[in-house]
Amino acid sequence: MNDLEKTQSCITQVTQQAPDLTGENVIIAVLDSGIDYFLPEFRNAEGQTRILAIWDQTQQPDEAQGKLPPPGYREGVLYTREMINEALALGRENGQKLVPVFDLSGHGTAVAGVAAGTSMGVAPKADLLIVRLGHPQAGSFPRTTQLMRGVNYAVNLGVSLNRPVAVNISFGNTYGDHQGNSLLERYIDNASEVGRSVIVIGSGNEGASRGHTAGIVQRESRMVELAVGDYETGLSIQLWKFYQDVFELRILSPGGEQTTLELSRLREAQAQRRTLEQTQLLCYLGKPLPYNVQQEIFIDMIPNGSYINSGVWRIELIPVSLVTGEYRFYLPGYAARTAATGFFLPTPDMTITIPSTARRAVTVGAYDISRRSYADFSGRGYVYYYHDGRADTAGGQQIVADVKPDLTAPGVNITVPVPNGGYEQVSGTSFATPFVTGAAALLMEWGIVRGNDRFLYGERLKANLIRGAQPLAGVSDRPDSKIGWGTLCVERALAGG
Repeated sequence: MNDLEKTQSCITQVTQQAPDLTGENVIIAVLDSGIDYFLPEFRNAEGQTRILAIWDQTQQPDEAQGKLPPPGYREGVLYTREMINEALALGRENGQKLVPVFDLSGHGTAVAGVAAGTSMGVAPKADLLIVRLGHPQAGSFPRTTQLMRGVNYAVNLGVSLNRPVAVNISFGNTYGDHQGNSLLERYIDNASEVGRSVIVIGSGNEGASRGHTAGIVQRESRMVELAVGDYETGLSIQLWKFYQDVFELRILSPGGEQTTLELSRLREAQAQRRTLEQTQLLCYLGKPLPYNVQQEIFIDMIPNGSYINSGVWRIELIPVSLVTGEYRFYLPGYAARTAATGFFLPTPDMTITIPSTARRAVTVGAYDISRRSYADFSGRGYVYYYHDGRADTAGGQQIVADVKPDLTAPGVNITVPVPNGGYEQVSGTSFATPFVTGAAALLMEWGIVRGNDRFLYGERLKANLIRGAQPLAGVSDRPDSKIGWGTLCVERALAGG
């Protein structure tokens, strides 16, 4: 990591001079793809590991061999600090037989290096807890329950050890209403209140991916156009709307065939199957759930042959009975579809990925430090206002009610460690997030460990990060849907702004 990135984030100002923060006695939990625990970045000066434990959810427990999950859990295998040190002493070839934990993608190793690498990390003396999330299905993200268990284990470990914990989640997906209402988002909100913890999540890289569009249907029909590229083996489309708004959906294929989904006659959730050209449409017509007032329409496009029909697909929203008329469409993330597939008139706002939409999480976007500008791939959020309605002002005034992302950090051309040795440069909010997670560990060390502010966690810690955030060139007003309250500045956050 370049010193410029740390200096721009006001990190060196508190780590290379008084108060000389290092993250010591704080736990940084990285829930990701694993780690190369042999790298020097994750060892102390004596060559011992700085990893408290690794919970590999991909492995099967084997009681006969002493390979067990954490107490109270049933999946995966837990490797303790003592076991990792024994593996290090054996060398890589033999050690990996004792602790067979790998990072096939390198993503988790990179994230852990930015947050807490010994030579390059933001918090180089923090202890690491690694959760290698369980096997996803092909082309998908780890199961929600696995992530929830990882969060649960991390925050409860902090409670049992009586130590503060900063949890890093550097991934997400596009499935959901993006309003913070899913079980996962609500779970993260609840977990944020356990112990002395903070959960930091990246806003995703969907800002410029053309995977979202939104608008308002009024008296006339609204046509939404979607380009589907060649060689697309399947595609799903989500529509989220208010339940009180009723309109029909007419779907038109590139060759002109069409079908209509009559939502006005919907009495209960149901699935319907239609076929247009060589593409099957499996349509789930949902109704509000006990924890969500929004209505979901999910259309799964399945090829009769190898690929769905390429070209321009059209979805016409025909008004029947409207109150707000609002609609929001989402496609799968950019990595799960071809580059040519996307909406013709995309909406960049509300492209933050789930679960960064959790209200109590610290949501992190990315900016380009060399250009001092917002990174266009970074997922955008929202700024919600309410109207105070005071009579002594000219019609009252708008008051900020809710903002996502909360702030941004460097996320372009970040130097990270790679498995088996060496470094590379990467970009994405995945690598902006551990800047903030490491910063949270520094603040927790100063506040909780050193006794300057024993309540510096959760929403209080987030408030300090927000108050310390700095403006970014080209963004005139704050808060903003691209950068939130501004860019990370640890020194200002430590000083209370």
